[in-house]
Amino acid sequence: MSVLEIVGGIVILLLSILLIIITLSQEQKSQDSMTAALTGASTDSFYGQNEGRTKEAILAKITRTLGILFFLAVLAINIIPILKK
Repeated sequence: MSVLEIVGGIVILLLSILLIIITLSQEQKSQDSMTAALTGASTDSFYGQNEGRTKEAILAKITRTLGILFFLAVLAINIIPILKK
C-alpha cells in the first residue's frame, strides 16, 4: 500500500464517521402534510420563513457537503491508482 492509499483510507474513515454522527443528530421530518391539507393549517410561520437559518437547515447543509466530499474521496481513491499505472 502506498502512502496515498493510507491517507485516503483515513480521510474516508473520518468522513464516514462525521457523516454518520451528523445524520443521526438530525431530527426526523414530520409527515403532517395530509393533516395540514385537511385542517387548512398554514405553513407561513416564523420558522418556515427563516428555514435556512435553523439548526436543522445547517445540519442538512453540512450533511450534503460531507456526502459530496465522501463521494469524491471514494472516487479519488479508486481512480488515482489506475492513473499511476
